[in-house]
Amino acid sequence: MVTVFDLDAYLARLHVAAHPAADLDGLAALQRAHRLAIPFEDLDVVLGRGVAIDSASVFAKLVTAKRGGYCFEHNRLFADALAALRFEARPVLARVWLGATEVPPLTHVFSLVTIAGQEWLADAGFGGSYTPVLPLADGAEAAAPDGARYRLSADSDHGWLLWRDGDAASTDGRGTHEGWQRQYSFTLATVCDADLAMGNFWTSTWPESRFRTTAIVSIVLPAGFASLSGRMYRRRSGSEQTEAEITDPRVYRLRLSMMFGIDLSADEVAALGVF
Repeated sequence: MVTVFDLDAYLARLHVAAHPAADLDGLAALQRAHRLAIPFEDLDVVLGRGVAIDSASVFAKLVTAKRGGYCFEHNRLFADALAALRFEARPVLARVWLGATEVPPLTHVFSLVTIAGQEWLADAGFGGSYTPVLPLADGAEAAAPDGARYRLSADSDHGWLLWRDGDAASTDGRGTHEGWQRQYSFTLATVCDADLAMGNFWTSTWPESRFRTTAIVSIVLPAGFASLSGRMYRRRSGSEQTEAEITDPRVYRLRLSMMFGIDLSADEVAALGVF
């Protein structure tokens, strides 16, 4: 366990040689490197191990042990890195609308970063797709390297809405139609550590939580996205696209290691309940 954030070890995990500058280019580069290097995953939740989101536990898991995590872990680590690099940032809680049939709970967290008086949405932990850095402004748009477009809009009911328009193959399977689709909504309310602890506890323990019922892994690729949801494997890189059901636990274990950099034992894979 660490008591002081080890910035150099974190950057080594990201394969980043130099300290990024505390400006917009540095923020965008850091977020991109983070998503390319560290997978999103909920495997410890499925295995019943729980998820600790204090800085030391997150660093030990995602950096030292070279595992992945879900949003509360990723964005805790990312926030600590931002602080070490002297960015001004704070957490924001969000409601994920992908696949929702009614108003969803506050189960996602990202960082709002202030640079020269302008606030920017920076998200190193959304497992369903890759969201580029966006200015907090009504109508702001940005394009991701996988070709998807993102837009922010002010919303009278939910504060702010983040929209995505892109190929469903560059998501974890929840991007189900063409055109603009709601990804998540948020307000600018102050988020305290207790709020993060509550959101993490609910997400990791509620019996009907998506993360309790489905083993989910994803990683951003230089020109695409790869995901493993239950037995379903999806990968898109440029114009190449793969979608297949994995029926052999040995293949599943190999895919976890080769594509996502996660090494589980055969017993751990069996305990996931995927097969």
